[in-house]
Amino acid sequence: MLLIAPGITFGISPDKHNDSVKAPINYPKPPVTDSRLFYVQRTPNANTIVYDLNLATNGMPDTENPVKAYWIRYADKGQKEDLNYIQRKFAYGLTARPLANGNYDIRFVSYKKFPLTLMKASDGKYHIFAFISQKQIILNSVFVKIEGGTFWFPNVVYVEVSGTDPQTGKEMVERFKP
Repeated sequence: MLLIAPGITFGISPDKHNDSVKAPINYPKPPVTDSRLFYVQRTPNANTIVYDLNLATNGMPDTENPVKAYWIRYADKGQKEDLNYIQRKFAYGLTARPLANGNYDIRFVSYKKFPLTLMKASDGKYHIFAFISQKQIILNSVFVKIEGGTFWFPNVVYVEVSGTDPQTGKEMVERFKP
């Protein structure tokens, strides 16, 4: 199970009813930057967790912390804020393990079985790669639909993962049920 926030989990079996999978809420998209890797949005508000490439002075990913996570507080004043301790250690934080060729194995702290890979693509830029619909994609975003529950045990209706097929440029989306 993937922990999306304290008590929020989802499995990785596809929803059988995902014929037209699109997040129904038009949340603001974080501005595109050279360092943007992907972002996570969830109900009940538009606050967004952003994951950016963290480069060292040599232009390579920082070996200790290759991905920097932070909030954009759209529901407040649109300000940036660091994740707090609970968010970093139990929900939205990532771990990184160096691999060969400057690549990194990236995992959500809350679900180490969902592999992400930070690596350079054919465009010469670093991206986060994941598998959805049994195909490797460049991860763009994750959306979590929550209806009710509590802070520690919210009721997650679905989680949607969106990315781009690096070979065709086609957007791919897969929805998972908790």
